[in-house]
Amino acid sequence: MHTLATKKLGDLVGVEVTGVDVDRLLTDDALPAALLDLLEQHSVILFRELHIDDPAQVAFCRRLGELALFPKYRIPEVMEISFEPDNPNKEYFASNDYWHIDGALDAIPAKASVLTAHVTAAQGGETEFASTYAAYDALSDEEKEYFGTLRVVHTFEAIQRLTYPNPTEDQVAEWASRAARELPLVWEHESGRRSMVFGATASHIVGMDIDEGRALLRDLERRATAPDLVYRHSWSVGDTVIWDNTGLMHRACTFDREKPRRMHRSTLIGTEPIQ
Repeated sequence: MHTLATKKLGDLVGVEVTGVDVDRLLTDDALPAALLDLLEQHSVILFRELHIDDPAQVAFCRRLGELALFPKYRIPEVMEISFEPDNPNKEYFASNDYWHIDGALDAIPAKASVLTAHVTAAQGGETEFASTYAAYDALSDEEKEYFGTLRVVHTFEAIQRLTYPNPTEDQVAEWASRAARELPLVWEHESGRRSMVFGATASHIVGMDIDEGRALLRDLERRATAPDLVYRHSWSVGDTVIWDNTGLMHRACTFDREKPRRMHRSTLIGTEPIQ
């Protein structure tokens, strides 16, 4: 395999791969391992204006790992993220505006996500990424020791209430039907690296006063997402971005939801529980 040509996008997060087209993504036998290595190092990989279509995106993603299925969509391996009236998950996409880890409520969170821009917002609609590895590394030794003892309850209701502060009874019942999950604040990965686990699904810290715990979580999020630590991607049609969901939080920036914006996401199934 030829050496990959890359360009850093930020000091902590992000690398752009250049000189790779769709055909190479589908045929170069050494490329998947090289991209997974880049993902481990940089957390976000950008292919600028790649213009990959859905079948090719699925075929490429299968070379990286097993794919999650979204049976409500035309191609089950591709979730269409938009606010179009017929989108079956439209109600929940607004919560993407808050910092989160995909699948934090699942037994095993997603390994990575692959997102391709098909229709971009005229203004806004960027996606921001912040490293949860870097968030841990920036802690003092005392904080690392203390936070390593804490556990956090994550709920679907916590993130949905940010979008719907005055929910209906049906909404509350639907949120409550989804399992809560108690997770460590510090994730010790099988690789030996450590990262922080918080974000908009975090409801409260076990054994701590609710308000005190939430204030602590907000402060950690604020520190981890300071502007100089965040990579903000401004989308062009055809851009494809891969991110390491196990070491990042991300969020969508605001845009006019009455106007078109459509992103096509494939999700690599995770292999490692948070522990």
